Amino acid sequence: MTTMHAPSPWYYRIPVFGWIARDLNREEDSIWYLLVAILSLWAIAVMTWGLPALYLPAVMAAPVCLLLLVLVSLG
Repeated sequence: MTTMHAPSPWYYRIPVFGWIARDLNREEDSIWYLLVAILSLWAIAVMTWGLPALYLPAVMAAPVCLLLLVLVSLG
């Protein structure tokens, strides 16, 4: 006798992202491990490439902030 399982979402099949998504779905404490890992990667990038790696997240966030300002002003 076989049991039917619900199909897993498509993003569970992406190698690294799927593992993180499944882990976040199972345990809510694992979000802190993800945040520490992201900050550690950022720190390693700053130590490797210096100031450009430090400023890059702000440069990438600028269009997002501009879009949010436009959306807020539309109502």
